[in-house]
Amino acid sequence: MRYLTAGESHGPQLTAIVEGVPSGLNITAEMINKDLARRQKGHGRGRRMQIEKDQVQLLGGVRHGKALGSPISLVVENNDWKHWTKIMGVEPISNEEEQEVKRQISRPRPGHADLVGAIKYGHRDMRNVLERSSARETTVRVAVGSLAKQILAELGIKVVGHVLEIGGIRAENTNYKDIEDLLNVTEESPVRCYDKETEQKMMDAIDQAKANGDSIGGIVEVVVEGLPAGIGSYVHYDRKLDSKIAGAIVSINAFKGVEFGIGFEAARKFGSQVHDEIQWSEDDGYTRRTNRLGGFEGGMTTGMPVIVRGVMKPIPTLYKPLQSVDIDSKEPFSASIERSDSCAVPAASVVAESVVAWEIANAIVEQFGLDRMDLIKENVNKMREYSRGF
Repeated sequence: MRYLTAGESHGPQLTAIVEGVPSGLNITAEMINKDLARRQKGHGRGRRMQIEKDQVQLLGGVRHGKALGSPISLVVENNDWKHWTKIMGVEPISNEEEQEVKRQISRPRPGHADLVGAIKYGHRDMRNVLERSSARETTVRVAVGSLAKQILAELGIKVVGHVLEIGGIRAENTNYKDIEDLLNVTEESPVRCYDKETEQKMMDAIDQAKANGDSIGGIVEVVVEGLPAGIGSYVHYDRKLDSKIAGAIVSINAFKGVEFGIGFEAARKFGSQVHDEIQWSEDDGYTRRTNRLGGFEGGMTTGMPVIVRGVMKPIPTLYKPLQSVDIDSKEPFSASIERSDSCAVPAASVVAESVVAWEIANAIVEQFGLDRMDLIKENVNKMREYSRGF
């Protein structure tokens, strides 16, 4: 499977074309809209979330609630577009109109793609960069991830993203009963955190950062259960599934690090404290006594839950000015803004959930796919039975 997205933050819409979704997959706009609403929630979100009420339109590749096997077209309209029709219009404008509506941006914001993107593409007006580099683009990636989660759901595979840490405040209690318990509790949390005592401390930290004109980041975790062993491959670097997931996590705006299982902690432990001992039983087949490697060995799933975490830096759009340089005058200035999130970590956990779901679903369709959802189910179930009795 593959997909491309198009659209700008204040353009008319965000669009995705998704190719290779198996025929027969159950798809409804309601299912996707639920995930879009989850992305918009979270303590610390800015006023843009009050403007946009994201709803998807399915404009191709689906008939009567079923995927056809042809490319699927997804569109999410930007409600704020009505205020930007002249500034972000497609048609050419006169010199007089350009002076009136273009509002050329020559002052790059530290931490954003503004300056480097302008240098790369030769844009003197950095609005041409910031409109596309905006995290608004993750809206349509969540819509695509929702399709992937539906593929996984039909195979008995569940994916949940949640928040482990915000602003240095880490959840103490992460002993959820099962993945359903994790989902149910975090869905009700304003910061998508399982630990209710830590939840309030996180919200207080977000409020304090906002009062200081600052922003804070954090760590999100994605848990995937129900995977058979052997998804991915060890034979080529670009077929290792953990590598693809790591790339997907870091592709999310503001993400700067990724780890599986105990992750970076493995550097401070002996090998006997890192690797997962193998065991076998008649009922379960091969399992591991622990899951320190986060469900991966040799770039392939082990059958244990996949545990992947991503580090999100604080959002660089601040009310507290940072120093920069005007690209026209070369004079220094203090970069300030009018509207931003003080913390987007809870929303980012939904985005992380979506991109991980996509990479896993894509790997499964590639490995077991015959273009039809019913045949993929058969093949995955055969793999489960085979690995249990191997």
